[in-house]
Amino acid sequence: MTVLAVAGVFTTSHIAATAAITGGLSFVVAVLVLGRHTGLVESLAIGLLAAATVFLWRKSANMPQLNTDGLNGFSANDWLAPTITFVVLALYAALRQPPNLPRFARAGALAVLVAFFVNVVTI
Repeated sequence: MTVLAVAGVFTTSHIAATAAITGGLSFVVAVLVLGRHTGLVESLAIGLLAAATVFLWRKSANMPQLNTDGLNGFSANDWLAPTITFVVLALYAALRQPPNLPRFARAGALAVLVAFFVNVVTI
């Protein structure tokens, strides 16, 4: 995997890999929280939304100013990508009203933590 294409800017494939890892891990965590049988659709939604938000945010904000670590080891994008994930998952839950909202909220919170961890480690 190429670390940086140009100083301070990541390649689209690097961003896509980060999003895919986030989505996959978020799906697995959601299945564990929501259950394999009844929560599969909601788990898939969490995984896809987490992947999409990380990809879209990191791609649209892929600039040296936001990718540079202001706090040692943490860039503005490391903090903001999971924040966007949280907002989108909250909007999804408000509009869709999952059958087990407390468990969905727990799975969504874990997906946000996954997004943060993956963004810090992979980018």
